[in-house]
Amino acid sequence: MADENDKGARGARSSRDDRLKSALRENLKRRKLQARERAASADLSQDDDGSQDQGTGD
Repeated sequence: MADENDKGARGARSSRDDRLKSALRENLKRRKLQARERAASADLSQDDDGSQDQGTGD
């Protein structure tokens, strides 16, 4: 009977670990995408000389 409880606990732990791995993987993908989007928008907001556009209107 104790063996059945151990198997259930291991199965639940394995299931939890799989869910956590999946959630971490999805989070990493989302964060990488956000970083790429930020880098792309930062590149677009810079002038040819590398300085950022201040919007002075001159």
